Amino acid sequence: MKHSNQRLLAVGAFGVAAALALVGCSSGGSAEPSESGGLTPVTLQLQWVSQAQFAGYYAALAEGYYKDEGLDVTIQEAGTDTVPIDVLAAGDADFAISWVPKVLGSIEQGTNVTDIAQIFERSATTQISFKDEGITKPEDLKGKKVGSWGYGNEWELFAGMQKAGIDTSNGITLVQQAFDMNGFLAGDIDAAQAMTYNEYAQVLETVNPATGELYQPDDLNVINWNDVGTAMLQDAIWADADRLESDSAYADTAVKFIKASIKGWVYARDNPEKAAQIVTDAGSTLGTSHQLWMTNEVNKLIWPSTSGVGTINKDQWDQTVDIALKTKNDTGSTIITTDPPKTAYSNTYVEKALKELKDEGVDVMGESFTPMTVTLNEGGN
Repeated sequence: MKHSNQRLLAVGAFGVAAALALVGCSSGGSAEPSESGGLTPVTLQLQWVSQAQFAGYYAALAEGYYKDEGLDVTIQEAGTDTVPIDVLAAGDADFAISWVPKVLGSIEQGTNVTDIAQIFERSATTQISFKDEGITKPEDLKGKKVGSWGYGNEWELFAGMQKAGIDTSNGITLVQQAFDMNGFLAGDIDAAQAMTYNEYAQVLETVNPATGELYQPDDLNVINWNDVGTAMLQDAIWADADRLESDSAYADTAVKFIKASIKGWVYARDNPEKAAQIVTDAGSTLGTSHQLWMTNEVNKLIWPSTSGVGTINKDQWDQTVDIALKTKNDTGSTIITTDPPKTAYSNTYVEKALKELKDEGVDVMGESFTPMTVTLNEGGN
């Protein structure tokens, strides 16, 4: 993946566009207390528009968790041309949300940023097909019309196919998948990319013309890259590595921001309906049932946590880096050509935040987490 290709990630992986809005009342780029209220202004750059993919941050803002830590947080949405890490590196945000493989490409090209909290422990990227295609594992993709958004969303898919022994240069028919599921529903794609929290739901929100009812999970086969072993780390909180090193106030703010954000994700875990409503109130245009589905599915990516939510687990990091180094996409390129520097991730800040949360009695493991059963309505309404 090349750096310029990051710009269209948001459309492919995160679906339905909404009007851009800013949530909060402060400007970013500073770790100094504001003149009013003594709060430190902080800007968080999202990688897409307001939706429940980011429910924890919106919940932390709405429930006052950031304010409790002395922070005045602005949540800044993205557009189709926004590269969150570029915004962070330019000093126009204090922290940013982005997928690890995409940022690894930026780091190799000289952007000095650090993953300070790995919020999503599991991948949400899948490849879905209708049952009659008989595609239940990566090997079955050989000779099929395989949909891919590209633009950096394809790495788990290509890693899975290559692991299965498929020559991805000629063993499949690669279809440039549009940023919706229309091609899949029309039969132009045998197996399509779908995020568990978005595009998969879009199919289940669609009427099956053969039955007159909504499509059901039993109509579909799903290849889950977590099960295959080619999952890559996705949503993480990124910070400016130079500022972490040189500015103690910024480093302290990082701990506070992580702590409050994790409390927001705990809130979304324990109150999914309320969290979905918070995101809706923040300006999301997604339908009610779709928003709740997204909240529930995102919770599955976080809970239960292996080592405490936000911890960067070395085995998962190493798997992501290995795929980034070895897997080739349809152009023959890999994400990176050398191992990332040690500054690419750090558990220093999240461990401090987790210690404070545990001392306060906050459940940062979620071992008893049980997902909801969400009923989707036509169109996600």
